[in-house]
Amino acid sequence: MKNEKIKILNIEIDSVTKKSILDKNLSGVVFPTNVDVVMKLQKDREFFNIYNQADWVLCDSKILWLISKFLGAPIKEVITGSDLFPEYCKKIASKKENNKRVFILGGSTQEILQKSINNLDSIEEAFNYIVGGYCPEFGFENKEEVIEIIIDRINKSGANVLAVGLGAPKQEKLIFKIRNRLPKIELFFAIGATVNFISKDLRRAPIWMQKIGMEWFFRMCSDPSRLIKRYLIEDLPIFLLILKQKLGVYQNPFKR
Repeated sequence: MKNEKIKILNIEIDSVTKKSILDKNLSGVVFPTNVDVVMKLQKDREFFNIYNQADWVLCDSKILWLISKFLGAPIKEVITGSDLFPEYCKKIASKKENNKRVFILGGSTQEILQKSINNLDSIEEAFNYIVGGYCPEFGFENKEEVIEIIIDRINKSGANVLAVGLGAPKQEKLIFKIRNRLPKIELFFAIGATVNFISKDLRRAPIWMQKIGMEWFFRMCSDPSRLIKRYLIEDLPIFLLILKQKLGVYQNPFKR
């Protein structure tokens, strides 16, 4: 059965519930999508082409959900990567009979990554389903020798699930760069800052702020030097673009 897809600017987002996709047979490439990603998709053709090849594009933003309502085609549910991946680990990967072996690539430091792995493995002490992790150095994406090390480590780990938390668009571009060289990987997650949330080195917004679409504000206040420019300058034009879509005059900058 095909999923309903909701068009927001130049991408289509799967209108699904978290319950419907949390399944041991979940496979392919999963991209949770927020406002910042949608704006990057207006400027980066390579990123846009990659997004069109993803198997799952999920609504990782209350703002995008509200936008979908404004456009008259509400997405069924907000599914954040920070919720989906840990829940997948708890409900699917931690069950030995499901035969899932997870490799995590990302995190701010190796120490933070290890704390995340320890926290996830404690879900089910009888079965260590996290089979490896690696925190690459800054700028690694421009070093082919480091990418070769990453590919080798993932393949040798025996993993069949790969979670990449490097931020957009770096994580998505890396997934598509190396996916054909990872024959055992059945499921790819792009998880952004989730590693840091799991380790508890980065706090998520309170639930009430998440529910009213203000998680971005909490994160901006937690890291203003990095996020003020992103949220208040780079991402704000989305509302003008959405108005153009509502009026039928928006044009995809990469339309063939």
